[in-house]
Amino acid sequence: MNPNIRSSNDRATLAAIARRAMIERGLEPDFPPAAKQELAAIGGPATASGEVRDLRDRLWASIDNDDSRDLDQLTVAEPLAGGQVRILVAVADVDALVRKGSALDGHASRNTTSVYTPAAIFPMLPEALSTDLSSLNEDQDRIAVVADMVFETDGSLATSDLYRAHVRNHGKLAYRSVAAWLDSEGAAPRRVAEIPGLDENLRLQDSLAQRLVAVRHRHGALSLETIQTKAVFDGDVLSDLDTDRRNRAKQLIEDFMINANGVTATYLASKKFPSLRRVLRSPERWDRIAQLASGLGEQLPKEPDAVALEAFLERRRKADPEKFPDLSLAVVKLIGRGEYALDLPGGVAPGHFGLAVKDYTHSTAPNRRFPDLITQRLLKAAMSGAPLPYTIPELTELAKHCTEQEDAATKVERRVRKSAEALLLSGRITEHFDAIVTGASPKGTWVRIFQPPVEGKLERGFQGLDVGDHVHVKLVHTDVERGFIDFVRD
Repeated sequence: MNPNIRSSNDRATLAAIARRAMIERGLEPDFPPAAKQELAAIGGPATASGEVRDLRDRLWASIDNDDSRDLDQLTVAEPLAGGQVRILVAVADVDALVRKGSALDGHASRNTTSVYTPAAIFPMLPEALSTDLSSLNEDQDRIAVVADMVFETDGSLATSDLYRAHVRNHGKLAYRSVAAWLDSEGAAPRRVAEIPGLDENLRLQDSLAQRLVAVRHRHGALSLETIQTKAVFDGDVLSDLDTDRRNRAKQLIEDFMINANGVTATYLASKKFPSLRRVLRSPERWDRIAQLASGLGEQLPKEPDAVALEAFLERRRKADPEKFPDLSLAVVKLIGRGEYALDLPGGVAPGHFGLAVKDYTHSTAPNRRFPDLITQRLLKAAMSGAPLPYTIPELTELAKHCTEQEDAATKVERRVRKSAEALLLSGRITEHFDAIVTGASPKGTWVRIFQPPVEGKLERGFQGLDVGDHVHVKLVHTDVERGFIDFVRD
């Protein structure tokens, strides 16, 4: 059978590939019957008992991808005296509906993450929860865990608090339209124009976010900008890859989530609670990063130095913005992957090299990531004075398991993305492309062509090449089922 013969339904082909890939990686594409039974018994959104503040009158809004339906967080700003700004981040109280030890919890703990593939999404929690009952949907009252942070005029954190509250999303907004509006390149999104005061509130959030990102980068947070693509379908036929770059609205949310995750980690530490930290250790191949810099006329220290690397990246962004995503991709590959690690009271967590923060957990996406749900349970116990919901051995094993399953999910997403890319390129065998080397190891050498932005294996002519090198290649083979795209060097 020819692996590149296209059916009339690319979406179904890719969804079937995704299901097989998930099973091969030890992930469950379907919810077990017991979880479905539990779901059927849930009568509606969570209600709260005990001390829960009412913050529904605040101008809460969500900003996410255009097609996102699992809304985990809302944000709102408040100007204070002396130029201070209060930022509130509301995170969906998923634990209120998904109890520890339940069948729903069992499935979530098995996969540990939602899996996003070009043709199908395999949610960690059923869509009736993640996109409805436990999602912070527009014009719906919900229970949330709120990170309350006050920032000084220079972007430094003055105070923080965490508590539960009733919230209401007044505007479901999307990154692209908000970014275009903030950059004066588009009209205000409909809800921004309709709701009095929301435009001013978002501009206040944006103003603070610009200061926060400047502070982080001065401390060594890395200004990386890789090219992300999304499959575009015409009906059920794959027609193109849409490039999705970073923008001002994404940066706004990213910086508020980084700070919310940071204050969550320090809050748990203050209560003598353990926490699952998200860590990124020093780069695995700093020597090669230094070589890349040297090839561009720059010099980096012999030992890993985030501040020096960020200064180099910022200079390169200004000097050659067109090629900066290629340099970013090379640096990302050389830094290595993040992981989850248990931090015990009184311990010293490794920190996150890429974000230049020492105290960092994952807490802001409990509908999508199981580590965030674990953190939410720890946080709620710490706030209420309840016993630790997990034993230390359980948390140790969960940190390892979540890292492994995240890696498995990433490989599934990459595998199906490769199949989609192979579909697009299947009719272009023997064509020539400019490319950059994105991986070089004993297992093989990989390159990414520029148009369309697709990665494949270099089967011939790879001798002497390393990450970041530019080459000319010819497409010689694609295999949609296995997601193979093969090039040879011209």
